[in-house]
Amino acid sequence: MADSPESAPPEPCTCSALRRATRAVTTVYDAALRPVGLRVTQFAILRLLERLGPTPVTRLAAEAALERTTMGRNLEPLERRGLVRIAAGQADARERVAVLTEAGRDAVATAMPYWRDAQTRINARVEPGSVAALAQALTSAAS
Repeated sequence: MADSPESAPPEPCTCSALRRATRAVTTVYDAALRPVGLRVTQFAILRLLERLGPTPVTRLAAEAALERTTMGRNLEPLERRGLVRIAAGQADARERVAVLTEAGRDAVATAMPYWRDAQTRINARVEPGSVAALAQALTSAAS
């Protein structure tokens, strides 16, 4: 009976461990970005828009691996602050397109040194190659 599942030590839950780790890392980035009034999730969306240019909200959500409705909720405070503008699509006026404003570009530039500081502190604790390997393994597993 030594090999029965009941006698084996409980295996740590991968999901719980990853969620704990991401909450801890998010806390570091959020604290670093606090002086510029952004959360790391907002900063990531602004950087994504900076890279992609004007993007339909549906595609932006897919690029960020978020549900479309979640992306919409995340864009609302950015739009209120004037960092993002939501426009009608050119081909289909019902389509909503997210556009990074000049104030949004300025916010990314202002936040970048704070983000880099958090990145440096995290990378001092965790070898960056390990993070890349984990991200690749998890992306493969999720496909």
